[in-house]
Order: sequence, then structure tokens, then C-alpha cells
Amino acid sequence: MQPKIYLKEEHGININDIDSKALYILEKLQLSGYIAFLVGGSVRDLLLKKKPKDFDISTSARPEEIKSLFPNSILIGKRFRLAHIRFGRKVIEVSTFRAGDIANEELIKEDNIWGSPEEDVLRRDFTINGLFYNIKNEEIIDYVGGYPDIKKKLLRAIGEPFLRFKQDPVRMIRCLKFQARFGLIVDEEARLALIDCKAEITKSAPARVLEEILRMLESGSAQNFFKLMTDHGLMQHLLPAIADFLETPDGNEIYAYLQEADGTVQEPHQPVLDRPVLLACLVFPLLEKHLKVHFIDRKKVPHLGDIYHESNLLMDEIFPTFFRIPRRLRIRTIGLLISQYRITPFQKKKSSQIRVPRIPEFHLAIQFFNLRTRLEPGMNSLLEEWKGAYEKVAKNEPPPRRVRKRRRRRTPRPRS
Repeated sequence: MQPKIYLKEEHGININDIDSKALYILEKLQLSGYIAFLVGGSVRDLLLKKKPKDFDISTSARPEEIKSLFPNSILIGKRFRLAHIRFGRKVIEVSTFRAGDIANEELIKEDNIWGSPEEDVLRRDFTINGLFYNIKNEEIIDYVGGYPDIKKKLLRAIGEPFLRFKQDPVRMIRCLKFQARFGLIVDEEARLALIDCKAEITKSAPARVLEEILRMLESGSAQNFFKLMTDHGLMQHLLPAIADFLETPDGNEIYAYLQEADGTVQEPHQPVLDRPVLLACLVFPLLEKHLKVHFIDRKKVPHLGDIYHESNLLMDEIFPTFFRIPRRLRIRTIGLLISQYRITPFQKKKSSQIRVPRIPEFHLAIQFFNLRTRLEPGMNSLLEEWKGAYEKVAKNEPPPRRVRKRRRRRTPRPRS
């Protein structure tokens, strides 16, 4: 298959918009005699005039050869072996061109079969992610018709969509992710395949699904994404408790929180919202409803111990076995939720003095309360009072003590 080549004058990508570290890696690989291209989401984003979050590279160099060229890299993955080249906190992902007969595979189990650029592209998910950018002559290499699809804002699978979704069900989430983020039109064949294959999503690796969900909460397009996930039936398989809630009139409250979170993410110079805050956008409306049904409607006032207990039960219900939340993220989210009832208790205390609890990461509770006040502006003055009180406490808080680890004495071995 001969690729279609698009010159700089046609595609308009400015090489200066590419991360300098990615350019360094590409140049070094090419000078060492390997084929190496910028690939995937970064090429797509540059064509869509978006700032790429990551700059991924594909090359003919094998993982061990990449490692020998770049001592600052580590090889990761078992099923999908690739290199992470580190520059301080920045990581550039470099993968070797893959091959293999994917036409008849029910589920992709082996990815470490090396191949050509053309074979590698045919293993990718959507045409818009199947473009190569060659820095040597600043041209785009297109084997799958991804360039015209980007111009038409069309989301089309590479290969037969029904088979591709069965091979890797996470592609269904990614399909809706790209639709939500870029406003793309999903190809009719892919749309029908998504509806037919939705039950396959539970065959995915839970960690991959969770990471896609969390990244979409951070994307600035979470409201659109969760609506699409619910409308296409994927949420019902992954998070049935949230899906059921979203399909009731009360579900609009979740969408309202996601809209406010999206607005915050999209605002320039705004601090990034922490993941517990974003996760609370999904959980807090359900917790409010839960406490109303089990306590307030029964003329009971829950104390913080009750709220802690009910929050744990609710987290188990919302995130079942398949979708288990990591322990630290769960603890931080529950702490944030409980703190909302310190800030706005069911029973107002006689004392008007604000007492900021000396608990770790109370700033997360302030972050989420800020989102609440956007939906209920009448609480703005209360937010300012709590922010002021918290800032005073934070200034006077001593820095955490570093605990020195004692070295264990080795028991001397008996001489032979």
C-alpha cells in the first residue's frame, strides 16, 4: 500500500510546535539509521490546532536498541513492550513498529511482533490517530485516509469496527472520548458496532478503563463524555449506579458539576483540579440523595460518623469489583465528601467561629466547595470565610517532619 504524502504547505504544521525533547529523540534515532516518526494523538492535535499533551514516537528500533541509545529510558510493559525516555518529570513514549495478523483475532493478546510503519498503522484504532509526521522533510505520511477524515471531522475505525471493538473494547470509550473532545461525527458503521459491542467493555483491563475515565474528568469535556457514555449504554455496564442516577431528573446535578469542572479546566491560569475533586462531582449528588432518603426524610440528623459510614457504603455501591478505585484516591475522596458537612452541616452550630479541621488535604474540600458555590452563589460569602480561615491555618502549620529510616543492621554471616 502506497501512502498519501502531505507536504508542509498543505498540512501547515509548524515544527516549532513540537516538543524539543521529542525532536531530539527523533533526530537521534534517524541519525542512528532507524526510521522514526511522530505518531498518533500529537499529529492529530497539531492538525486540529490543539496543543498536544503528549508527543509519542514510533520507530523501527527494537526496545533494547532504544534503551542502548537513550540510557535515561526504562522499558515497560509485557504485552506491549515500549520505552519511556525521561527528562526530569517529562516522559516521551517510544514504541517499536508492530505487525501481526489482526483480521481474525478475537482479542489482541500479543503485541510484541515487530513490523513496518504500514503494518503498525493498521493495528491502530481510528484513522485520525494513524498519521505519521516525518521531521526530516516535515511531511505527513497517511496510509489510512486519516488526513481527509480530520478535515471532514469524521471519526472512522481502521479496519472493520465490529472486530476492532471486540479485539480491544477500550476503543469504544476512546471513540466517545474523541467525539466529546473534538466534536467529531462518528462513522455510521462504527456507531452501529459500538451499540452491538457495548457489553464487551467489561472484558477490558479495569486499570485502563479507570485511567480513561479519570483523564476525561480532567479533559474539560467531561460533561459531553459522560452523556455520550450513558446514551450509548457503556455507563450501564461500567458504573450502573451512576448510570441509573443520570437517567433520572436528579442526574442533571451531576452534569451541572461536570460542567463547572469543565469550565474550570478550560479557564487559563486556573489551578488543575485534583482527581478526588473531579471524582466527587460524580459521587456527591448521590451522597446528598442517599443521606436525604436514609436520614433527613426520617427526621434524623446524621453526624460525621454516620456520613463517613454511609460514604464508604456508597463508594462500594458506585464502584463495584470491576471498577475498584485505588485506596489512596478513595480515602482522599471520602475525606473531601465528609468535609462538605463540616462546612455546611445539617444543623448549624450556635458558635459562628469557623474551626478548620487539622486534617490532611483539607484544601481539596475547599476546591470542591468552590464548585458548589458556582451552582449555589448564595454560599459565596461562606466560601470566602472558609478560604480565609484555611489560609491562616495553613500559614501557621509547621512543615511536615521528615522521618529518617533507620538502617537495619545486617546479621554477620558465620565464617565457614
